[in-house]
Amino acid sequence: MVSGLVRIKATYTVKAAKETPNGLMRLSDVDQVRAVTHAPTVYFYDNPGDFASNVNVIKESLSKALVAFYPLAGRLQWIAGGRLELDCNPVGAKVIVAESDSKIRDFGDFGPTPQLEILIPHIDYTAPIHDIPLMLVQVTRFSCGGICIGLAISHVIVDGHSALYFITEWAKIARGEQSEILSPCLDRTILLAKQPLRPPKFDHPEFDPPPRLIGSFDDSEERKKETTVAMLNLTKEQIKKLRNKANEARTSDLYSRYEAVVGHMWRCASKARGHASEQVTTQSIIVDFRARMEPPMPQTFFGNAISRVIAKATSGELVSKPLCFASGKIREAIEQVTEEYVRSSLDFVGGQENVFQYRTSHTVGCPAQGTYFWNPNMEITSWAGLPLYDADFGWGKEMYMGPGAIGYDGKAFILPGHDQDGSFSIALRLQVTHMDAFKKFFYEDI
Repeated sequence: MVSGLVRIKATYTVKAAKETPNGLMRLSDVDQVRAVTHAPTVYFYDNPGDFASNVNVIKESLSKALVAFYPLAGRLQWIAGGRLELDCNPVGAKVIVAESDSKIRDFGDFGPTPQLEILIPHIDYTAPIHDIPLMLVQVTRFSCGGICIGLAISHVIVDGHSALYFITEWAKIARGEQSEILSPCLDRTILLAKQPLRPPKFDHPEFDPPPRLIGSFDDSEERKKETTVAMLNLTKEQIKKLRNKANEARTSDLYSRYEAVVGHMWRCASKARGHASEQVTTQSIIVDFRARMEPPMPQTFFGNAISRVIAKATSGELVSKPLCFASGKIREAIEQVTEEYVRSSLDFVGGQENVFQYRTSHTVGCPAQGTYFWNPNMEITSWAGLPLYDADFGWGKEMYMGPGAIGYDGKAFILPGHDQDGSFSIALRLQVTHMDAFKKFFYEDI
């Protein structure tokens, strides 16, 4: 049980250690449909030593990291058509120093619960966007000697791959390994719609409003319902069983672990929510397309290179048919993401008079805007292929890393097991009335 609140002891503005380019940076058409919120993550360290020294390491290494990753020190500003541009001014990132009477073990399985949210920087989204830092760091000391680093990085500026790339390089600087730093690719123009604008080549259901519950005119009633968060674990053996189940009728081109697990979760959610058989439901999937472009984008690209795609079915189909049906729908959606599809998506966004309606909000506490994926839908983000566990700032590997908050019903993250043993940890938010049933089906149906 978490005892007591976090007390803020000091707040610092950290600027780049050297002069950096100053001026406006055009954002890509992928950036223009990302959430105008920050992606919150937490890193726990068991006993890293002297706290004041830890704070100094964070501040000094961040100042050096912002020399190469200077967009994170800037600010966003609105322009016409609900679009944003990046002002690469040297205003800086924000570092908050805090302490708590709690102990690390008080946070249990570290899932993104309301208790965990006190460890990530608070952001006032009612403030003008040009006043909101793009990167905030909260360093919290516990009474047991452990600390938590809570990060909030603007999703307009980077996706998960780029954020983790930055954190890895930042940690290298903190460890004194500056000679090994990989300079980021900051050219976002490679992901702009070509001029003159042309019509999109494909349909893009990812930009359509998600289905509503049968008989509902909007999702306002679903938004009012109480939700809760659970951390679910799948062992390597359980994942293997699910994958075998998804591939029972296949001898080649087998469904992956990811396709099996996401299909399984989609089916379980439909069962737990008690949908009518004819209820249309979607599964929103985030696909990293760096390697799908020709030529492949550099791994050092620092920005957003992800595409949301939509798998659609009726709840009756998902529940009555075997797992291979749901996994097949997931694969069909993922396989859409070719270079042609990405370019078509850029054409779609570039041709919109106003893009604000296509932005999403995924952070707790952010004013409602854009598209949400509530009941009867789901959105699952996989971090399974990302280098999550490499944030050693000089005091050893983190004991846990994960999302700091989950914003709405139906949202989930899939994380690789911390010990790299082939297991998954799944952070999921669902309505309170559905969670127990989901857990039951989640494990019984394996």
